[in-house]
Amino acid sequence: MRPGMRVLDLGPGKGATSVFLAREYGVHVVAADWWIGADEAAAVFAEAGVNDRVEAVHAEAHALPFEHESFDAIVSIDAFQYFGTADTYLPYLVQFLRPGGQLGMANPALTREIRELGAIPDHIKKVVGWEATAWHTAEWWRFQWEITELVTVTAARVQQDGWRDWLLWYKASVEHQSPRHATRPAAIDMLTADGGELLTFALVAARKN
Repeated sequence: MRPGMRVLDLGPGKGATSVFLAREYGVHVVAADWWIGADEAAAVFAEAGVNDRVEAVHAEAHALPFEHESFDAIVSIDAFQYFGTADTYLPYLVQFLRPGGQLGMANPALTREIRELGAIPDHIKKVVGWEATAWHTAEWWRFQWEITELVTVTAARVQQDGWRDWLLWYKASVEHQSPRHATRPAAIDMLTADGGELLTFALVAARKN
């Protein structure tokens, strides 16, 4: 990324990735989320001192209120699995990218497809249920994007020891909870039981043709 680029951060929640991109790369970020209100996100950006570089927008991922070819890059961290698995979604999304624009996402993933396994493993099913059917492999995402011929996939891989980072994040979140309200997320048990056999993150990047 280069300073001054216009970047869409899709599904950023309260905007941690948006703050990071603005601070580290000097880009202008549009943070579009459906579950977090624009006012709530804007308050986070103001507190972080990046409200002049990050714009909060309340929008659903299938009804984005932007002009076509208005972004140099689109990123999505831990969100694309909620809205981007349909065959028609990538063709919709790349309309908002300029020619040559970059698309990148990082999602919870599995090392094998649920279809291949024949069922959702019990230690995953008891925590996230059917949601795991959207945790596809990196190669699934590569095919899903490349078959459109709208983008060239430049990377599609799993994060090395991604499950350890995932587990570390949950443990850290517990440590920072108030002692009165501290709870052990079920995901800690899920990740511990898995031990990296199936659970990881998929890292996928592409460039618009």
